[in-house]
Amino acid sequence: MRGAVQGWRRLSSAINPIDRIRNIGISAHIDSGKTTLTERILYYTGRIHEIHEVRGKDGVGAKMDSMELEREKGITIQSAATFTQWKDHHINIIDTPGHVDFTIEVERALRVLDGAILVVCSVGSVQSQTITVDRQMKRYNVPRIVFVNKLDRGGANPFRIVKDVRKKLGLTCAAVQIPIGTEHNHQGVVDLISGDAHYFEGPKGDTVVTKDMPAELIGGLSSCFS
Repeated sequence: MRGAVQGWRRLSSAINPIDRIRNIGISAHIDSGKTTLTERILYYTGRIHEIHEVRGKDGVGAKMDSMELEREKGITIQSAATFTQWKDHHINIIDTPGHVDFTIEVERALRVLDGAILVVCSVGSVQSQTITVDRQMKRYNVPRIVFVNKLDRGGANPFRIVKDVRKKLGLTCAAVQIPIGTEHNHQGVVDLISGDAHYFEGPKGDTVVTKDMPAELIGGLSSCFS
């Protein structure tokens, strides 16, 4: 019996060791696209098999909007948790509210996080709740990356976001990806670490095709770090 228990413990440790578990939070100013980002993460990691939209335009709604009022208003009211698997890591994802009235929900979530994604709209840039959330992350020493969202919207300017994050949040940051086109010409992103270009194809950008970096972008890379 003792041997069986020890064997089970070794098996459990091999399947899901504690050092391969991460708690990741997604926070932002309201309407920056946190829930939509979470929906895509779940889809691309194979956790769900269809992409649904906020406000339930297709009668279903985003997976993380479980409350009827959230589906109706298109906002996150209560922090929601889910999980996914990426390679050999188990990732717990917490989608937090962006509205200032529900700031306490963000505060509670930050206490259990290993890291966070700070979502910034490429049109609206750093806004009041962005500053509040960043201040909360600093208070709890939560490491974070900035995700620039809505690159397909009119007026999108991701390089302005990098400058605003440095100036308004006081963070030392640099782009690790650059877009392949913006606004209605947005086609995908280039990973500056690997040098690969990832194109989003399909009706909802649900198919990712990896190609070489476009030649026209190579000469302009210096602007990403200015």
